[in-house]
Amino acid sequence: MIKKPTLIALAVCGFLSTNAAVAKMSAEEVARLGKDLTPVGAQKAGNADGSIPEWTGGITKAPAGYTPGMHHPDPFADDKVLFTIDKSNVAKYKDNLSPGQVALFEAYPDTFKMNIYKTHRSASNPQFVYDATKQYAPTAELIEGGNGIKNTAIGIPFPIPKDGLEAIWNHLLRYRGLSIERFGGQAAPTASGSYNMVGFDEQLLVKYSDPAATPAELQESNILFKFKQKVTQPARLAGTALLVHETMDQILTPRQAWTYNTGQRRVRRAPNVAYDAPGTAADSLRTTDDFDMFNGSPNRYTWTLKGKKELYIPYNSYKLHSDKLEYDDILMPGHINPEHVRYEKHRVWVVEANLKEDTRHIYKKRVFYIDEDSWQIHVTDIYDNRDQMYRVAMAHGLNYYDALTNWSTLDVYHDLNSRRYLAIGLDNQEKMYDFSKSFNDNEFTSNALRRAGR
Repeated sequence: MIKKPTLIALAVCGFLSTNAAVAKMSAEEVARLGKDLTPVGAQKAGNADGSIPEWTGGITKAPAGYTPGMHHPDPFADDKVLFTIDKSNVAKYKDNLSPGQVALFEAYPDTFKMNIYKTHRSASNPQFVYDATKQYAPTAELIEGGNGIKNTAIGIPFPIPKDGLEAIWNHLLRYRGLSIERFGGQAAPTASGSYNMVGFDEQLLVKYSDPAATPAELQESNILFKFKQKVTQPARLAGTALLVHETMDQILTPRQAWTYNTGQRRVRRAPNVAYDAPGTAADSLRTTDDFDMFNGSPNRYTWTLKGKKELYIPYNSYKLHSDKLEYDDILMPGHINPEHVRYEKHRVWVVEANLKEDTRHIYKKRVFYIDEDSWQIHVTDIYDNRDQMYRVAMAHGLNYYDALTNWSTLDVYHDLNSRRYLAIGLDNQEKMYDFSKSFNDNEFTSNALRRAGR
């Protein structure tokens, strides 16, 4: 339960679940975009005490000295730590922490801490995303049961969300570029801190975000994005590959997935790449729908929009993103090295997902904390079937100013039972994300998956 002092009550949302009747955005609501609200629906004004500033457009150009391909230099490198939250004072700041974050202080009282920095509302998107958000906000709607979306394209579909499902679809469809190639990997340190790297090459083609996309074309193709992943290390897994076609109407056509197994040298359909199936080579420390903090069909949960809260979240994580760091500098027993992590106070939407009685998942409840400026989930509290805190996930985001997208540089999934964690997205010693690629559909077929595996 969120305490009244930390909950920002908004007349537009209240406490709405997916069972509520949802109306489309009115002309008056749409007119607020770009005025008292940002172009994607956040409150433009700062908070009462000034600890959250006004949004003035975010970062819209790269700092001096940046060239494409670099690990993004920190535009806020001169900022000093304002204060540190640790076991001695965590109670003082509890109203601005999630229950899961508090649980991390309890699990690792001698090592876990949060360095709090000045808040910078750095989130920004290209103008065509803002234009599309305003254009399609009056028409965007969920299909029956919320298991898909229609009458929208390119932008944030529900900039003033009326229920939890609308808010989670904003996260699913937030702008992340058009054709992206990513290099990096993941590690799951043991309790002693030892780890092995699992390397990935990934390609993403986002059909939904194409500036030329239209609702009619998206409905006809029924494809939101295409994703291809190849394991590059260790040797025993190298060549294993995954292909996903994410659909717009998941009732008409559920997610389509294929895998390539190097031992069998065959491509197979993979209908189980969804929900709580274990993530790729993740030591069972995350589920498939944990990837990107949440992905895939939302149909196993009832979603409730709880309102907004001011929360300390990982943000502007350029220091953690730096190519000056080795993986040994980041990975340590229990959690990543807190000296490299930057937290700021931001307003977040609070969305609670409760498992429906007639279905199954290893997570009974999930509470998502979604940045109002970017629609990126930054924190997730995850509960098991005993209603106990099970896992805590945090996305360490930054503005990739070469593409004008706020996205995570590292996602960390903490398992409180095993006292282990999974760090996915480690790219400090890899080539930087390439947002300039121009992929085509032929590179996201089962034949292309076979070629990539070989």
